[in-house]
Amino acid sequence: MSNDNIQRRGLMLVLSSPSGAGKTTLSRRLLASDNAITMSVSCTTRAPRSGEEEGKDYFFVSSSMFTQMAEGGAFLEHALVFGNHYGTPKEPVMLSLAKGRDVLFDIDWQGTQQLRQHAGDDLVSIFVLPPSHEELERRLRARAQDAEDVVQARMAKANNEISHWAEYDYVVINDDLESTLDKIRTILDAERMRRGRQTGIPAFVGKLMS
Repeated sequence: MSNDNIQRRGLMLVLSSPSGAGKTTLSRRLLASDNAITMSVSCTTRAPRSGEEEGKDYFFVSSSMFTQMAEGGAFLEHALVFGNHYGTPKEPVMLSLAKGRDVLFDIDWQGTQQLRQHAGDDLVSIFVLPPSHEELERRLRARAQDAEDVVQARMAKANNEISHWAEYDYVVINDDLESTLDKIRTILDAERMRRGRQTGIPAFVGKLMS
């Protein structure tokens, strides 16, 4: 048996950042290059944006349905962000972890705090910082997706989000996309090798010593 085939428990990888720091692009690139990790699909009460697909980008639900799910304990975490509710369904995440698949989360610091209460040692959290305040604003404007008042609201919220960097396991500065992606991959590779996650190690060692 090669060490690549040793059974392991999956992990929850959180990427957080202020809007515009690059976590969505980093998430997409990571998912495209690593078939052992899957994206957690959140429920949201906001309307779909152009190109978004039901069940792939989000599960779009009504406010009443979201409230019912939250009260029934169906979410690992949920939060109100810019007037819309977002939540992570619990059941599909736990099934993935048990099968040895990692789950990627694109959530904010509030969601990460809630997730940590449920996840324990399954959680690995990374905070992505922009290289400067000016670059953060430039990236937000370059997206040309949001109205000016939304851009200003996101910039105003950025300092509060950044102030929570010390609550994360790792911090990376996204001054270069490829370099930052390499750092995230390095973190993921190391965390996958933690002794406690490699559930097949005791049996492997037993064979070695027999």
